[in-house]
Parts: sequence; C-alpha cells; structure tokens
Amino acid sequence: MRLDYELKLEQSQKLIITPELKLAINILQYSALELQDFIQEELLSNPVLEIGDGELEGEEEPPEQLPEDDFPWEEYFRDADLDLAGYMPNPARRDWSEFPSVDNYAGSPSTMMEELLGQLRLIDLTPRQYGIAAYIIGNLEPDGYLRADLHELAEALGVPLEEMEMGLKIVQGLEPPGIASRNLRECLLLQLQSLENPPPLAVKIVEQYLSSAAEGRYRQIAARLGCDVAEVQAAVDFIRTLNPRPGANFGGAADTRYIVPDIIVEKVDGEYVILMNDQVAPHLTISPFYQRLARSGVADEKLSNFIKSKLEKAAWLLRSIEQRRLTLYRVAQKIVEIQQPFLEHGIKHLKPLTLKDVARAVGVHESTVSRATANKYMQTPRGLYPLKFFFSSGLTGEGGEDYSSHSIKSYLRDLIEHEDPQNPFSDQQLTELLEAKGIFISRRTVAKYREELSIPASYRRRRH
Repeated sequence: MRLDYELKLEQSQKLIITPELKLAINILQYSALELQDFIQEELLSNPVLEIGDGELEGEEEPPEQLPEDDFPWEEYFRDADLDLAGYMPNPARRDWSEFPSVDNYAGSPSTMMEELLGQLRLIDLTPRQYGIAAYIIGNLEPDGYLRADLHELAEALGVPLEEMEMGLKIVQGLEPPGIASRNLRECLLLQLQSLENPPPLAVKIVEQYLSSAAEGRYRQIAARLGCDVAEVQAAVDFIRTLNPRPGANFGGAADTRYIVPDIIVEKVDGEYVILMNDQVAPHLTISPFYQRLARSGVADEKLSNFIKSKLEKAAWLLRSIEQRRLTLYRVAQKIVEIQQPFLEHGIKHLKPLTLKDVARAVGVHESTVSRATANKYMQTPRGLYPLKFFFSSGLTGEGGEDYSSHSIKSYLRDLIEHEDPQNPFSDQQLTELLEAKGIFISRRTVAKYREELSIPASYRRRRH
C-alpha cells in the first residue's frame, strides 16, 4: 500500500461564531442587573462609550467664567449659608426642622454572631468561660446548629471536654431558644424547656417518637403512649409551631436580593401594553469627540487603529443591546397575547406553552427564545413572574380546553383545601374529581403534582 500526498479544494458551509455574534448571544441572556454590571465594565474599558443624558446632542458654549480675583466669594458663602469666620454652618440661620429625624434611618440588622456575643457580654463569666463560649459561637452554622464535634473543638482550643460542655450549655441558654443545638431533637427539646408549662406529651414525642411523628404514624404513637390519637395529633401540631432553624431569625442586608422586572405589562383602556424597563441600565452613546477624531484622522497609526477598534466595538455593543431589547419585546408580546386569559382570570386559565410555539410565532430559533427568557421577570397586574413561568406542559380537556400544569396544580390545591379533614381525598379520588372537571390525568401524575406542591399524602392529612 502506497501513501501519497495531494491537494484538494472543496467548498463547505460552517457556522463560525464571531466575537460580535458571541457578544450578542451573551447580552441576550443577561438579566437586567447582569446587563447593568456588564455595561459598567464596558464603560471602564472602552473610552469612546458615554452615558447619554437623553438631551439633544450638540455642543454648548462654555459658560463665561469670571477671573479668580473678581469672583464674589462673600456672596457665594452667604448663599451657601456658611459662617465666614470659621467656615462652619451658622445654627442661627439654618432651619433644623427641615432635616429628617435620626429615628427615620434604619440601622443594618445584626448578624447571628454579633447578637449572641452581645448577649454573652451581659453574663457574669470569667475570661476563660467567655473565650470558650465565644469559640463555640464562632463555629455555629448559619442555621444555628453546632455540627462540629465537641472533642475536636476541645482539642483545638486546648481545654478539657467538661469545660467545653459547660460552655455549650452557656451558649444554649442564649436567645433564641434552640441555638447551638447538635440535632433537631435537641433543638426542639431546648425550645420546649424554655416554656413555662410545656405539654408533657409533646416532650415525650420529641424524645422518643420524633421520626414516627414526622411520618404521620399517630396511631402507633398513641398505642405506645396509652392516649388518644387526637391528643397525639394536637401535640404534633404544637411541635410544628417550634422553629427547627433558630439561626434563620438572623439576617443581614447582604442577604437581601431584589428582583428587577425586565418587562412591565399594564392594562390601559382594556388592552395590555408592554413596556420595556430601560431604567435599570444606563443609556449608552458614542462620544462625539472620538467620532470627530476618527473622521479627521490621526497621525499616529497605532492610535488611529486603537480608536477605530474601540468605535467598532462600541457600535456592536449598542447594536447588540438594541437587538436584545427588540427580541425580548417580541417574545413578551407573544407571551402576553397567548396568556391573556391568565392575565384576565388567574392561574387556572394559564395556557400550556412551549418555547417552540413562541419561536415559530416570532420567527426565531428556539434557543433564541430560551436565552431571551432566561433569568428575566415580567411585572403583570397579577404579580411578578419569571418568564419561564409562562412556559409549561399541559393537556387538552374533554371540552377542548387547554390546561397547563400550573392550572392543574391550582385545581388540585383547591380540592385539597376544601376536603373533609377527617376523611381526606386519596390520590385516586383526586384523579376522579379532576376527571369530573374535564381534566384527564393519571393517578401517578396527581401524586407527582401533589408532591411538587409539598402536600402530604392523605393518611398524613387526616385529622382525628
């Protein structure tokens, strides 16, 4: 067999993602806040970009400036209400009633560690006891539990295990009750012990039958404790009022997450109007100075190439942002058109919708619709919803009506809320009730939707 080399020409089509196309794809899938951060980075890296003020472009003549010797300093300080003698505010001239009270300003919430250490300082402790208790507080999880082993903490701190256990008791005596617990049973017992008259049955259930109570085996617990099933259920209801995560009471301003809608839908004169929320991102323009500089030409070739490349990149950025806005508007317009029954009558009238349906109606690829709806929210008269909420599978009822999975879950929740607590509906009975409404789904699907709604099974919902 002989090996030869040869040259051959052929034509083929390939999809090459250019940097400009990649930029447009990334901008399309950005949320409002992500787009704002991206624009801020571009403003720092591209000098030809500017934030427009929305006014008409044009050069303004600089204001006439007075010589420094002729500037009316006395009038300036008089208008500023300052005391020329010491450059300090003159209390006699200032109306302090115009300023808001300091009580109107809210301080930042304290963290769990700050709150617990503040309580610890109010207790009469020796420096050694305070150090051990503070070390335990520093090892607490965000939910308030102590999952570290006491032996390891004692070895790391170089103290006996007895002193570490005493420090743990000190921390567990702080507020809120249940803090520094090592497991759920200890957390619930600490909260019950903090009450003046805790229900004795609730204490026994937490100590001995907590797992059985979680599984709803009330008859088994009642038989072993020699009491009525209704008493066991009442005790379990009381246990459920306790806080299983005591550390969740604490929070900080950094934990707050705000959702900024990308699209606002309002009903005006019987019609739904779509508004793009352009206020979250600054309005970008290209600097007129660099435009004139590029047109006039620059003697330095490197500088000229640099300015031209930055201008091209800025133009692509503005074009990509506008394309994102147009695509998002068209997708939102089609969603509002299809889901208008939901906007009028509520979630039970939400229609099943897929990305392919919207892509076909808008005239774009399905992946484009997926990127346009990712991490974006729509403010409607019915509330704030992610765009992905309006896409759901569904089925066609007996009367030809379309039911989405969200609307079926809404019907399912209503049936369970109005059931007899002493005789709740089983999954098979719920299936038959939905069929009576023209919604034909299997019992397995009913059980799946019920679990997604965090609704327990019928034997756990039964009240005695």
